[in-house]
Amino acid sequence: MSKINNLNKDLKSGFIVSAIGRYTNFIIQLVILSILSRILTPNEFGIVAIINVFLIFFNMLIDIGVGPAIIQNKELNKKDISGIFSFTVLMSIIISVIFAFMSKPISKFYENDELINACLVMSLALFTSGINVVPNAVLLKQKKFLEVNKILILANSVSGAFAVMLAYYGFSYFSLIINTILKNLITFIIMVYISKTKLTFNLNLNNLKKIYTFSRNQFLFNFINYFSRNLDNLLIGKYISPKELAFYDKAYTLSLYPNQMFTNVITPVVQPILSEYEQQKDIIKITYLKITKLLALIGMPITIFIVTSSKEIILILFGEQWSGSIVVFQILGCSIWVQMILSSTGAIFQSTNRTDLLLLSGVLSTFLNVISIVIGIITGEIKYIAMILVVSFIINLFQANYLLMVKIFNSFQREFYKNLKDPFIISLFILLSLELVNTCLSSLPIAFIFVIKIVIMSLIYIIGLKLTNNFNFIMKIFRR
Repeated sequence: MSKINNLNKDLKSGFIVSAIGRYTNFIIQLVILSILSRILTPNEFGIVAIINVFLIFFNMLIDIGVGPAIIQNKELNKKDISGIFSFTVLMSIIISVIFAFMSKPISKFYENDELINACLVMSLALFTSGINVVPNAVLLKQKKFLEVNKILILANSVSGAFAVMLAYYGFSYFSLIINTILKNLITFIIMVYISKTKLTFNLNLNNLKKIYTFSRNQFLFNFINYFSRNLDNLLIGKYISPKELAFYDKAYTLSLYPNQMFTNVITPVVQPILSEYEQQKDIIKITYLKITKLLALIGMPITIFIVTSSKEIILILFGEQWSGSIVVFQILGCSIWVQMILSSTGAIFQSTNRTDLLLLSGVLSTFLNVISIVIGIITGEIKYIAMILVVSFIINLFQANYLLMVKIFNSFQREFYKNLKDPFIISLFILLSLELVNTCLSSLPIAFIFVIKIVIMSLIYIIGLKLTNNFNFIMKIFRR
């Protein structure tokens, strides 16, 4: 029982710190994005969205699953960490140079000469991102969640303000790229100082061998998952248009914000803490079920709110020039609760040291998502791509949960699915109420409608939690 109490205590402090940091960063990023969306055009955002597809891939080649492996491995000493850090810095240099040389092939592939200079500058963003992998992992391993979040708040604030200034003075999409570079540099300097991570010129492969098995499976999962998550952007930019990609990317990014607000508060905390209970899968299972129930109680109502309020959200945040994102945002919004729960599963696979099953889940997810994206691209409409992807996400929820509940916990899936009953009932009443608002108040100003929807949703949500006896469950989790 004391182990459960210690776990609850660690999770509580980690979640609180992580939540404050994540929500502060979320507000900062949203404000900056809203300002930039009114200064820059969808086409300019589309240029950066195209490059980001390749940036994510090359950044993954630098990471190779090192971050989670450092957190999970309890046998690494300072010398090992220094060796791994030096290796990632060297890889950052090499792969950033390769990315810079890829600027012309990328521009030819998309038949857009603007991508050449953009890729050359973005190679610096790739380098500064790669060198952050180890210092960030070390701080998370040490459970210094407060320090990590303070650093991110500072970096996002300074780099965001600078990006707005550059955009205002006509630096176009370069303001978005420089924003990333500056944020990464500030983060790196402070994280290295706090974590006391040091470089060594004596590279030893034995340092990497200690984390090889874990990082290999993690890297293969990331590699496969990359195509699952980025093939849509890659093909939309090529076969439809950068402008349509900007609309799609804006909607997709916005649909991920609830994930960043809730799941990303949990995930950085869960693996460092639950990894200590690797051999006690019953404890991890209990924690997983509580987390998924909490995410369902939060995610399903948010999904309904976004689906019924997509127009107001897009126009209020970004303005009329982004109206092309409304329908896609509404469709992708249907998958928000699914993606919130799916995003939490990775940390559970890692905590039980079953990155082999994480890899299998990634293979299955990628297979479904790639097929869905290709079918959607054939239609030539971004809304159809979104529709088919939502179906794919739902199927992936079933397979990921099967691997966790049956293969890892030797349990029954119904333990998981019964957690969805109450959230579904609450969300159904919210849906009926908000649709009534849409029908009766459609002629009113959108800002006024938006406020009314928030008030009505909040009231029904609280009443629903009370009637289904889940209010105490949520309060109990936060107290514990």
